Amino acid sequence: MTGLVRRYGTLAALVIIIIAFSIASPEAFGSANNLINITQQMTLLAIVAIGATVVMAVGEFDLSTASIVSFGGILVVVLFKLGVPAPLACLIVLAAASVFGAVSGFVVARFEVLSFIATLAVGTIIGGITFWLSEGATLFGDIPAGFRDIGRGRTLGLPTLTWWLIGIAIVAWLILDKFEVGRRLYAIGGNREAARLAGVRIVSNTMFAFIVSAVFSALVGILLTARIGSAGPTGGGGYLLSAYAAVFLGMTAFREGEANVPGTLVGAAIIAVIGNGLTILGVSTFLQDIITGTIILAAVLVRRVGRA
Repeated sequence: MTGLVRRYGTLAALVIIIIAFSIASPEAFGSANNLINITQQMTLLAIVAIGATVVMAVGEFDLSTASIVSFGGILVVVLFKLGVPAPLACLIVLAAASVFGAVSGFVVARFEVLSFIATLAVGTIIGGITFWLSEGATLFGDIPAGFRDIGRGRTLGLPTLTWWLIGIAIVAWLILDKFEVGRRLYAIGGNREAARLAGVRIVSNTMFAFIVSAVFSALVGILLTARIGSAGPTGGGGYLLSAYAAVFLGMTAFREGEANVPGTLVGAAIIAVIGNGLTILGVSTFLQDIITGTIILAAVLVRRVGRA
């Protein structure tokens, strides 16, 4: 029984939270349109969190994710202004992000620099580049109408953003749970020296994890720009804390103490539902931040107590 609670308790908590808000505001929160809206609201957060999950699989952190989100949004608009077609512009952004991820992963794995320090430094560099490209201003205009559809449109009755999340979640789940690379990533996160002795290439696999995180974050910058029709140099600032809150919550679900994609989705859903429900109930933004921080602390404590 205890094992079931530990494995599915976080999922049960999500259901309880949904029921509580539905009772508190049945017409607004409990409507089908609002539930669909929640899936759209959680999409961008969840994609960033899934990237962070891949990095957490190797036992590291990526503090550059928020900077890369902002960078992705700014760069794609800059490329549009230069007349670059949308598909090519998006590929350029993702390629640039992969370079940043590779640098972070290489520094962390090859020189054994703490990932907190390495990714904070890389994120600071990216932030400087982003402000240089944007001159510190929000960029808008010259954004193709077709490009905006990927952030605002609907497909088969669901927001197109939701389909993006479904596709990315499946890809990440396959990488971590079904492919050999996933077993190597978890081996590194479990015991780096043992993985090295077993023949796992620490540097290349760690770089891969950080590249995935960077590409997913840049994709969120692209999707965010498509959704709101503009890009700001600090547009990704709100994703770092919430993304890791989702990851830590996910580590209390399904596979306790281990980063996993299904758990991260549940964690992202909890944060999105709480944010949506509190907004509907008129709770101030700063109080929502306090609650989010409390969630992270609670998740960490649950992990520690569970291992005691």
